[in-house]
Amino acid sequence: MTTTPDSGPRPRTSAPAARHRTRFFDHRIPSLYAGRYRIDNQQILRAVDGSDRVIDATPQPFDVVQPRFGLGPGGINARFPVPDAVGTYGQTLPHLNLDAPGLPWSRPLGPGHPGEVPWLALLLFREDELPEDRDAVGTVTAGTVREYLDGGLGPGATPALPPESMRPDEYDEHCATVLVPAALFDAVAPLPVEMGYLAHVREGGPPDATRAGDDPEPDEKELNAIVVANRFPAATGGRHVVHLVSLEGFDRYLTAPAPSAGVRLTSLACWSFTSESDSGTGFGDVCQHLATTDGVTPRPEAELRLRVPVAAPDRPTAPQQEALDRMASGAVALPQRLETGERTVAFHRGPLTARPAAELPGPAATRLESPGEALIYLEKYGVFDTAYAAAFTAGRLLALADDRFRSALMEFRSAARAAVRRLASHPDLAGRAVNPRQLTAPLACEAFDRMLRDGEGTRFTRAVDRAGQELRAGHRRSAGTGARRTPADPRALLAAPGVADVLTRAAPDEFTTVTDWLDRLRRLEMLGLEHLLPDERALPPESIRFAYADPCWIRAAVDGALSIGVGHALDADLNALATTGGPVPACAVLLRSRLVPDWPGTIVTAYADGTPVAPLRTAVHGTDTQLLLYPRLIDRFELAEPPRGICFGIGDVGTVELREISGDRIGYPKGEFPRPAGFGRFLRPGGRDVLNVHGSGDALVPALSAAHGVPRISSAQFALQLINAPQVQTFSRP
Repeated sequence: MTTTPDSGPRPRTSAPAARHRTRFFDHRIPSLYAGRYRIDNQQILRAVDGSDRVIDATPQPFDVVQPRFGLGPGGINARFPVPDAVGTYGQTLPHLNLDAPGLPWSRPLGPGHPGEVPWLALLLFREDELPEDRDAVGTVTAGTVREYLDGGLGPGATPALPPESMRPDEYDEHCATVLVPAALFDAVAPLPVEMGYLAHVREGGPPDATRAGDDPEPDEKELNAIVVANRFPAATGGRHVVHLVSLEGFDRYLTAPAPSAGVRLTSLACWSFTSESDSGTGFGDVCQHLATTDGVTPRPEAELRLRVPVAAPDRPTAPQQEALDRMASGAVALPQRLETGERTVAFHRGPLTARPAAELPGPAATRLESPGEALIYLEKYGVFDTAYAAAFTAGRLLALADDRFRSALMEFRSAARAAVRRLASHPDLAGRAVNPRQLTAPLACEAFDRMLRDGEGTRFTRAVDRAGQELRAGHRRSAGTGARRTPADPRALLAAPGVADVLTRAAPDEFTTVTDWLDRLRRLEMLGLEHLLPDERALPPESIRFAYADPCWIRAAVDGALSIGVGHALDADLNALATTGGPVPACAVLLRSRLVPDWPGTIVTAYADGTPVAPLRTAVHGTDTQLLLYPRLIDRFELAEPPRGICFGIGDVGTVELREISGDRIGYPKGEFPRPAGFGRFLRPGGRDVLNVHGSGDALVPALSAAHGVPRISSAQFALQLINAPQVQTFSRP
């Protein structure tokens, strides 16, 4: 197999099979902001002489109420990372989903700012940054709104809110506040022009929902407001706290230095999480190494086959070429000692091969009865191929080690022998439905039972009455004069129609135990990794290998398991009744990587002609090796990062996936950004990992706009570019 070329150094993302209607909208500006209003009504009466009389109606005050100093837990739909989460989040921007789709735009940030600028922002803080929350656990200073506005909750500038915008009952509401030092606020607070890009509205539909182009009207029940932080967690790890803060009344400090005492912000919601140290190797990096040699060039086909790499001479001789061909198929050369004491070299391999295995010639193609019969001698070169002999021996040893299987096999054979002999003596039984008792119980008992049942006992009564008279008269019953029935050959009888099914019902429970055990052997369940992988150099650390499964090797192992306790030819023939079991694997994938322990939820999908193929078996050997067996040959194999929902951030190699922003392919990937990889250019100076969304210098919004060839992308289009979707690595057969 070879890897499919990707659009860039990072493994490409792949759209899910089911359609999910997920749309992004720039904002949801209300027709009337939250606040206090009054309706004034006048009536003008015009007299006959032309003079006007003005009548003023009683003013009608009303309030548009929206959360301002606090947000109930029911107003939050989701948070990422989830509260108290522990994980590697150094490349992810935290975000918050609000149930109310218009809440971030429900009131203006301040006079002079356009309506698309929200009044809410999501700020991320690390340990030892907040003076009142050194441990970043979410400690806040609580009190009433009146105390907060009057400066009674501690140091720090409070918002400049117009008194006329305050309802009388708002002063008695409780609020939570957090003190942010001036230097920290200046470093992490977003600019007003950036705040519009850090909030958007999302519509998420169910699987297989109608696509956006077919239904332009948003579903109100599926709308959520999303507020995204502008700062990455520390790559070195540690505790972090996220606050959803109100910047209403603080707009003057967003473009000018904050007061030396710092600012005291209202925290409408907060949560904390722990980011683990970023080792620099993520899911995408690991997959990239599995699939490519240098991050871009796909690994050649030879490197993805299950075999030990061998350096071939420029002009190999015939014996060398024979050895190279066998090792290219997955065999390894091992020292061998013959029964005569001589030492030589033999080729050995397990059930997995790098090339399709050749069919065995007869008589080995029918049934193997000993490991010697399964040994292949290469007379021309004087060496052996021990693959099938080792398979036979492995199956035999596994059967001898399992007392339950041994007992079931012996009991089944004993019952089947008695049944086939009974059928040989009474061939008429094979032509009709019989039960296990008829096959195993003494025939005299069966005849006596029939005599009791016939005619409600009249036949038995007649026989007894007649027997007494004949015995008193001294008469004896003579043998019949008809033709003597010759018993059939039990071995020949096995080929008769319907006989095999009759025999399997002679001991049904034991037969099921035997066939179930053999099915497990066919799926290689009882074989250790040393049988599957004779030389670990064929599967080095951080590698993936594809292989064919040899059905002849598996059949040799089954023959070895059935060879125990065979006393004569009939036992060997009866073994054939148990060999028609479940499916045999056709191919395998072996993965030895940190993906196995570090990403246990990795989604693995195989395809054949575009159709997904379910694995016949999946197993983990040790801590870092995974085996997947498939019942048919696959032509595509995918490793997908575990699902985590929609989140925002950058990929493992410092890029984002550009996505289409117009036409009928909105959201489809179109390449990596930036080129060359490296997102550090879009961070504010100062080393605090704050995103330069639209500030001075090399800002992200202008760069993304230029990449798409538009004057300026919108906030919804900006969110679309920062989606950190699960990554998928694809391997395809040429």
